[in-house]
Amino acid sequence: MATVVPEIEKDRAVNADDQRLIAECLMGKTTAFGELVSRYQNRLFNTVFRLLDHAEDARDVVQESFLNAYQALDSFKGDSLFFTWLYRIAVNSAISFKRKQRGARRLGVADVDRGGLEPQDPSEISQPDRVLQLADEERRIQAALARLSAEHRAVLVMKDIDGMKYEDMAEVLEVPIGTIRSRLHRARMDLRNIWQEMYPEGQ
Repeated sequence: MATVVPEIEKDRAVNADDQRLIAECLMGKTTAFGELVSRYQNRLFNTVFRLLDHAEDARDVVQESFLNAYQALDSFKGDSLFFTWLYRIAVNSAISFKRKQRGARRLGVADVDRGGLEPQDPSEISQPDRVLQLADEERRIQAALARLSAEHRAVLVMKDIDGMKYEDMAEVLEVPIGTIRSRLHRARMDLRNIWQEMYPEGQ
């Protein structure tokens, strides 16, 4: 499965540049915030799409998250990575959106418009069978994830797909690490059961 990992540790090397852009934005230079949007929008979209399973909804939530971040930018104290702060806003917005949509579960699985979830290895493009295999695997994973609760889906995406540390997950969701571990354990069990129900005997 091709995944896009946030690699939060790497952001520490560019944090000073983030701070520069934030300072410029607070001084009224809105183009500086545009640079931050360009830098992080694809990574946020990939995560939000996993949580919502619908490309258009994911774009709306990401756009709303950046708007909320812009309006609250003066509250960012710099005691965490800027991407972590953005990620928290986007994930919590996606969870809230998912809760509201719970009573109207979508019948579709993965949206045809992947919106940035292309295979990361360009060489795979020249292998049609491999591309189809990856697309089918992605569809199955999305279909299984869609049956999890918003909270369980969030921790599973954050840990097993985005590769986040427990400490960062606890910061984003604002819950103790013990709660993160408990939710993740339950989410993995639920996903395993869902997968076996949907695809018995490796079908």
